[in-house]
Amino acid sequence: MTTAHHSHHSHHSHHPRRPLRIGNASGFYGDRFDALRDMLTGGPLDVLTGDYLAELTMLILGRDRLKNPDLGYAKTFLRQLEEGIGLAQERGVRIVTNAGGLNPAGLADAVRALAAKTGVPVTVAHVEGDDLMPYGEGALTANAYLGGAGITACLRAGADVVVTGRVTDAALVSGTAAWWFDWAPDDYDRLAGAVVAGHVLECGTQATGGNYSFFAAHDVRRPGFPLAEVSEDGSSVITKHPGTGGLVSPGTVTAQLLYETQGVRYLGPDVTARLDTVRLSEDGPDRVRVSGAVGEPPPDTLKVGVTRIGGWRNEVVFVLTGLDIEAKAALVRAQLAGALEGVADARWTLSRTDHEDAPTEETASALLRLVVRDPSPDRVGRGLTSAAIELALGSYPGFHVTAPPGAAQPYGVFGSDSVPAESVPQVAVLPDGSRLPVPAAWPSPPTPPVPETAGSAPSPPPLPETGGSAPGPPPPSEAKPPGPAGTWTSDPSGTRPPGPAGAPRPDPAGAPPPDPAGAPPPDPRASNSPSYRWDVSPGEAERAAPVPSSAQAGTVQSQPGQTPAPPALEERGTGRSPGLVAAPASEPRDTGPGPSLAAPPAFEGRGTGRSPGLVAAPASEPRDTGPGPSLAAPPAFEERGAGWSPGLSAAPAFEARGPGPGPGSGRGGVGESPAGPTTRAPLGSVAGARSGDKGGDANVGVWAESPAAWDWLHRTLTVDLLQDLLPEARDLPVTRHVLPNLRALNFEIHGILGDGVASGHRFDPQAKALGEWLRARHLDIPTHLLPDPAPATDPAPAPEPAPTPEGPGS
Repeated sequence: MTTAHHSHHSHHSHHPRRPLRIGNASGFYGDRFDALRDMLTGGPLDVLTGDYLAELTMLILGRDRLKNPDLGYAKTFLRQLEEGIGLAQERGVRIVTNAGGLNPAGLADAVRALAAKTGVPVTVAHVEGDDLMPYGEGALTANAYLGGAGITACLRAGADVVVTGRVTDAALVSGTAAWWFDWAPDDYDRLAGAVVAGHVLECGTQATGGNYSFFAAHDVRRPGFPLAEVSEDGSSVITKHPGTGGLVSPGTVTAQLLYETQGVRYLGPDVTARLDTVRLSEDGPDRVRVSGAVGEPPPDTLKVGVTRIGGWRNEVVFVLTGLDIEAKAALVRAQLAGALEGVADARWTLSRTDHEDAPTEETASALLRLVVRDPSPDRVGRGLTSAAIELALGSYPGFHVTAPPGAAQPYGVFGSDSVPAESVPQVAVLPDGSRLPVPAAWPSPPTPPVPETAGSAPSPPPLPETGGSAPGPPPPSEAKPPGPAGTWTSDPSGTRPPGPAGAPRPDPAGAPPPDPAGAPPPDPRASNSPSYRWDVSPGEAERAAPVPSSAQAGTVQSQPGQTPAPPALEERGTGRSPGLVAAPASEPRDTGPGPSLAAPPAFEGRGTGRSPGLVAAPASEPRDTGPGPSLAAPPAFEERGAGWSPGLSAAPAFEARGPGPGPGSGRGGVGESPAGPTTRAPLGSVAGARSGDKGGDANVGVWAESPAAWDWLHRTLTVDLLQDLLPEARDLPVTRHVLPNLRALNFEIHGILGDGVASGHRFDPQAKALGEWLRARHLDIPTHLLPDPAPATDPAPAPEPAPTPEGPGS
């Protein structure tokens, strides 16, 4: 299986290599078992990756490790490799996986033992150093999110199989590409392109038609797993093996690019990838080219994912059938009120799944769910659920439950912290057993903000299917919250940060083409204006850093000598300090059934509760901010690439709102659209969506299929409207980001998932269907954007009634 060793040398000193063909065979722990075999036998590959880790997975592996210290890795991978190791050896395919989980050394040993048992000659290496246990009181697991440098080192040493612990999901691809092309650590644009490709691949069939809003138009019964052809400049083509199911289209790739990301800056241990620079274009059937990715230096800290046992939980689900559903629910709640006294948290949810005059008992029934949580298993144990069962003959008519009484079960809580990158001793353990320390990424100089431009921009041109690339500059840059002292700092720099030791940066590979007017798009890394940034506090970002975070806002500009304006962001209606609602900021995603975390900006709502930017004011106009000094108002925002001028009561390119509806909320009105008549219809008639979890937060990405639909969508779907359409979000901070190249909006809803998936806080604990709920909500949509109704067909003639058989007495 061992192939020619690809030695390390400067990326400027060798001839261009052919593209790296790299596939994925797992999006989560529990994904399709035969995917590894199918990917190895379905077509040519250089490397096959498998992503098995998610925040929930780390909790599961932590409990495994408590039972047996030799475990803590994804056992499924080892079973898959029983057949796959020989197939990979025959085809010269290297395997890179994070299935090592909490015990990469243990899995590496198990792979060696399997190779010896099967007689397959393979070399195995692993990456360690992410495990930071012991870590704080009550921590079950604590793992830093490492980048791809350890993977690169293992492959350079000739490893056929590389096992890691907690690396970022995209690092499986970016670390491999850095080995294949001998990229330097400061090849930020190339690394950013590989990170974007890795993010598309990491969730497996979600890139090939799985969980796709427009699935009904395609055969997605068994989607093939994705692969990427990564070029030396960092661009890639996303595709799949010939003859496999599903599809690869700009729409499927757009959906995955939006999945569990926040803002335009996708922070990672090796590079910060600018998602607003990514462009998509069709490259043939089931082939989508991904280009234009711009990279910036990574932050100088690493996210640490920490899992804990949060307490004990239990639940009872009562079935309420027929009439008087509300009264039946009220009776049960009253009867159990005494039993619930002293329980730390008790939540009732009535799901009206019942139908009037239903033809079956099941469709005549509603479900009343009681979920209880407490630090003590005794208060939510069998005694409590038995009290519910004791009501069986003395409660509402038709009393029954969905399951017998059960004992309390522990639930987990995921949190995050950050540590200096240089404090994490990443080590590549090479095939010969030698240990190679892997230095942290290059120190991160201050990153210039995303520039803001004035005036309107042309609409993006039509593109095939959904998503697609659209020329035009990125949305306005973000601001960052002030540090502990709450002071603002100016960063007047207008140049791209140099590489190590001040070395000049090479031209970005795969730079986007000029716009139709002939002027090249501005470099999003440069700005000639001062800007104001704030820092993310520890625990609020995977890679907290002194660079603008993924909490995107319009750049707040001022002239020298003036008091800088605050960012055009407010939390409305809370009166709370930012730390009470903040959650971790953008980070490379944790795939599969498992959350990651996202952060609202740490800003504070003051008095007015107004939504900035909905009707832009002049930059010189004083602004009533409530208590505190009067500061200059932010400049008018505009959204790029839509062909309309700023100041038309449009939503800013970045919004962050606190709880509660604000001005402009509602669902639109008939006859109010400047585009003409409107029709009340589901949002999903004109937009796709994909949603997911980030710890206690959720993100909902929404994209339009056409330029006209995008023009309407990004004007219409404000934070206020989202909170109106999703009432669960009304009392929660919500942040909105704009990605014009993808014709997409990305919303972060902070705190909607409580303590995350393992706590079972919500009916849909991972927010996987939140986007589909949004698409199902009705609002007034310009009629010309809606698909044509299916042509009416004449009803089929009714069958002739069968003759009545004649018999005795007829």
